[in-house]
Amino acid sequence: MIFNIEVNQKTIKARKGDTILETLRRSGISVPTLCNMETFTPTGACRICVVEIEGRDDLVPSCSHPVEEWMKIHTHSPRVIHARKTIVELLLSSHPDDCLYCIRNGNCELQDLAEQLGIRERRLPMVKTFIKQDPSSASVVRDPAKCVLCGRCVRFCKERIGISTFDFIGKGMKTLVGPTFNNQLNVSNCITCGQCIMVCPTGALHEKDNISQVQHALQNPQKYTVVQISPTVSVSLAEEFNVKPGRELDGLLVATLRKIGFQKVFKTAFGADMMVLQIVDELMQRIENKTLLPMFSSDCPAFVKYMEEYHHDLLDRLCTCKSPQQITGNLIKHHFARQQKIKAEVIYSVALMPCTAKKFEAQRDENTHRGISDVDTVLTTRELARLIRLYGLDIQQVAPELPDSPFAIRSSAG
Repeated sequence: MIFNIEVNQKTIKARKGDTILETLRRSGISVPTLCNMETFTPTGACRICVVEIEGRDDLVPSCSHPVEEWMKIHTHSPRVIHARKTIVELLLSSHPDDCLYCIRNGNCELQDLAEQLGIRERRLPMVKTFIKQDPSSASVVRDPAKCVLCGRCVRFCKERIGISTFDFIGKGMKTLVGPTFNNQLNVSNCITCGQCIMVCPTGALHEKDNISQVQHALQNPQKYTVVQISPTVSVSLAEEFNVKPGRELDGLLVATLRKIGFQKVFKTAFGADMMVLQIVDELMQRIENKTLLPMFSSDCPAFVKYMEEYHHDLLDRLCTCKSPQQITGNLIKHHFARQQKIKAEVIYSVALMPCTAKKFEAQRDENTHRGISDVDTVLTTRELARLIRLYGLDIQQVAPELPDSPFAIRSSAG
């Protein structure tokens, strides 16, 4: 059923069963929110999205209130703006004052709200919270002091990923979001998929930064630094640097990495081809022996960790083949090292990957042989973008170059 409502003294179309926020967004009216996520049941937890409805004494959260035919709504009245501003000021009163040093500086929803609402001074006394960071995970850093209790990570991890690593802990002013019993992430059931980072509006959750380790290796004359590039990095990196759609980025990225100082640049897709061959071989053996079928295969470390956490009975059905990242890393440390007559321990191998779980995969004991890891460090696409900017390079102004042999050729499967 379609009917008319009045918003900011103008008539717009509304649909029965929708929330006020859904109706406003469909009409091109932006209302800020911190806790709301599309396709998820609204909670109204943050109250940033409140609107004023004529005939109602109180402001109502637009994300959870159904739209009705009689409504006359004001989305940016003085009363609404004052309420939103007060809520953000309350959040800022207990939020660390380290925006200049925060990894989410310039990409923080709380910071954006303060900018939109014109908050230029601290009117409320600051309530300092002394909560230590949790850097225990190989992939994800948790900083509870920057959490705004929006609950996005809690809901996404539970409803979309099906893991429930995070939950609300404590009551009142002592409420936190964290793993069960407020344990560290490395002893929780976290599968390091990194999706909590994607939905977190602040710097409360972010990937572990490994840029400094890469810099030290690049500056160390005793290290032979090599890098492998995942095929999936190019697309998201192109968006990061506003490269026009359709422009080939692979050659530009290879040239940029050489300018940064990497001595060899390889393609992870070579390892993907090797993985396909090994998977087929293992599957054929299982079919011939009529055992351990069906066979599951995934190069995603988060999926493997999920199987280890929740499906012990199916672990023998997992393909035993390494991921393309680890195959390429192993070939670099052994085949390439012998070919170049370089000791494996001298090579510092970096992998450029789109996923935080790859950081966890690289440090697993299974991927270390005689104390030498197949891959020494993994950088996500965001870290790679920061590294390129750190060295002052314009990726669109370099001449494209080809990757190095022998790990440069790939098939369409790779």
